[in-house]
Amino acid sequence: MFRSLHIKLMLIMLLLITSLMAVVGTFLTTSVSSFYIDSFYQQMDNMFGSEPSSDGTAAAKNPEFMTALTGEANASDAAARMQDVLEANTGSLGIDYSTRNYYILDGTTGECLASSDDTGGRPPEDTPNLLSARNGSVGDRSDLTADYMDVAIPIKGTAGSYIIYILDDKSTVSDLNGELFTIIMQALVIGLLISVLFSYLLSKTMVIPIERLTEGAERVAAGDFGNKLAVESPDEIGILTGTFNHMADVLQDSLNAVENERNKLDTLFLHMTDGVVAFDHDGALIHCNPAATDMLQRTVSNECTYEELFGEVYPLAQILALQRPNYADSEMRVGQKTLEIYLAPFSDQARGGVLIVLHDVTEQHRNEERRKEFVANVSHELRTPLTNVRSYAETLRDSCGDIPPDMANSFLDIIINETDRMAHIVQDLLTLSRLDAGNTEMNFTRFDFGEAITSVVRANALEARRRGQELTLDPAELPSVMGDRPRLEQVMMNVLGNAIKYTPDGGHIRVSSGSAGDHVWAEVTDDGIGIPEKDQEHIFDRFYRVDKARSRESGGTGLGLSIAKEIVERHHGSIRLIRREGPGTTIRLTLPIRQGQP
Repeated sequence: MFRSLHIKLMLIMLLLITSLMAVVGTFLTTSVSSFYIDSFYQQMDNMFGSEPSSDGTAAAKNPEFMTALTGEANASDAAARMQDVLEANTGSLGIDYSTRNYYILDGTTGECLASSDDTGGRPPEDTPNLLSARNGSVGDRSDLTADYMDVAIPIKGTAGSYIIYILDDKSTVSDLNGELFTIIMQALVIGLLISVLFSYLLSKTMVIPIERLTEGAERVAAGDFGNKLAVESPDEIGILTGTFNHMADVLQDSLNAVENERNKLDTLFLHMTDGVVAFDHDGALIHCNPAATDMLQRTVSNECTYEELFGEVYPLAQILALQRPNYADSEMRVGQKTLEIYLAPFSDQARGGVLIVLHDVTEQHRNEERRKEFVANVSHELRTPLTNVRSYAETLRDSCGDIPPDMANSFLDIIINETDRMAHIVQDLLTLSRLDAGNTEMNFTRFDFGEAITSVVRANALEARRRGQELTLDPAELPSVMGDRPRLEQVMMNVLGNAIKYTPDGGHIRVSSGSAGDHVWAEVTDDGIGIPEKDQEHIFDRFYRVDKARSRESGGTGLGLSIAKEIVERHHGSIRLIRREGPGTTIRLTLPIRQGQP
C-alpha cells in the first residue's frame, strides 16, 4: 500500500499539515497562557508595586491606593476598612468574584478575615507567595506549571499585620485554551480535507507522467521502441520524457547496429572456411560453426568440453592466463587432415573464455610435398637428357673422326631427341605459368570436333602399333563446336598419350565420342594398370603423380592433366575420371557446342 507514490505524497501532505497545526496550536496556547500570566502580574504590580524615586528611596506606583490600605490598617476594624478599599478598586485589580478574588488574611495566623469569594472558599495556606508575605516580603513570583496565579502583599498597621492576597484560578486561561483547541482542531480538519484534495491533484500531476514513463520503459524493455511518449509540459518531467524518447531512439539504433553486427558475425561464422570454436571460462562449449564440425570429423554437441576436444593440444588454464593480444598455436591430426590451431582468450575478465580458430592445412602440406617432388622430378627429368646430351657430345668431340658416320648420326639423333624432351618439359612449365597469369589467349573458331578426334587418334596410331597395342576409334556424327582447336587437340593428345604410356604392350585402347543436348563428349578407355582409388581424386592436381617410380621411367612431371584441365575449363567444359568396374582407366572430355564469353 505504502509503495504507491500517491499515498506517499498524500501522507506527506497530511503529516505536514498536522505538524504545522500542532506547532501553531502549541505556540498559541503557550502564548495565551504567558500573555494572561504576564498581564495578571503586571496589573498587580501597577497596584501594589513600587519604583525608585529621585532621592533613591522606593515609591509606590499607586500611592493613593497603598496609602489608603496602610491608613485603614491602623484602624480597630482594619479588615473591614481595607475590604472597602479593595472593593473600591476591584476594576483595577480585575476582581470578577468567580475566577479572581481577594482575601484579607491575618499576617500572623494566616486566618481569613475578609474576602470577595461569596462561595466561602479559602485560599491555599502553603503557596510560595503566601509564605513570602508571612516573612514580610511581597510574594509576586509566577509559576507556569501551577494551576493558579497569586500575589501576596504584607500590610503592617498599629493594631497588627495583614496580608492582601489576590488569587486567580486560571479558569479564563483554560476556557480560552479550550476555545483555541476547538478552533485549531476545526482548522486542522478543514486543512486535512484541503490537503488531501490538493495532494491528490498534485500527486496525479506528478505520478501520471511517471506512470507513462514506467509503461514506456516496460515497452522498451520488451523490445518495442516505436511508441513515443508525449511531452506535455516544459518542466523537469517534460525534460525527462524527452530524454527518455531520445534514449529509446539511441537504444534502438544501438540494438540495430548490434543486431547487424551479430548477423554479420553469424553469417561469417556460418560460411567461413575456417573453423571457429568458443568455450567459456569453465571449458563449456559456447559456439561451433559448421566448418569446425567438418574439420573435427565428429558431432560437436553442447555437452562437449574443451578438455574433450583440445585438452591434449593445449591446457585451458594456460590459454586463459595469456594476456591479449598474445595467442598460442599448434597442429593436430584428425584422420587424414592436418589442422593448424590458433588459441586465444577473448576477454580479460574473470569470466572470459577461449576462442579457437581451425585452419585446414592438409592441402597446403600436400602441395608443398608436391612442389618438392616436382622440383626433384624436374631436376631428374632435365638432368637425364642433359647428361645424355653431354655424354654423346663429348664422345663426338673426342672421337677425332674415328666414329663411323652412321654411328655419329645416331648420336646426333639421340642428342636431338633429348633436346626435344627438355624442350617439352620447359614448354609444359611455360604453358602452366601463362595459364595461371591469364596471358594465354584462346583463338575460338568453329571446327569439326569429330575430325579433331580422328586427327589425334591418327597421330598416336604409330606409337600404339610400336607397343603392340590395339587402338580403335568408334566414329560418330558430331556437330561442329566453338573452341581453340590446337589447345583441345593438345588436351586429347595428353589423355590419349597417357593411355598409351600406361597401358602394357598388347593392351587395348578405345576412343569413343557422342553428343547429348548442347554438349559433345569424347572418352578414352584403356585396360591398363589403372589408377588406385586413393589417387583418383588427385590426378588433375598439379605436380601430382600416381606412381613416382613408374612416372619417372616413362617420363613426365605431373603437369599434363592439370594443363588439360585448365584448358578445358577455359572452354566452359569438364574433364573427369569415369569410375567403372574392372582394370584400366576412362577419361571423359565434355565441351559445350556453343560458347559464351571465353
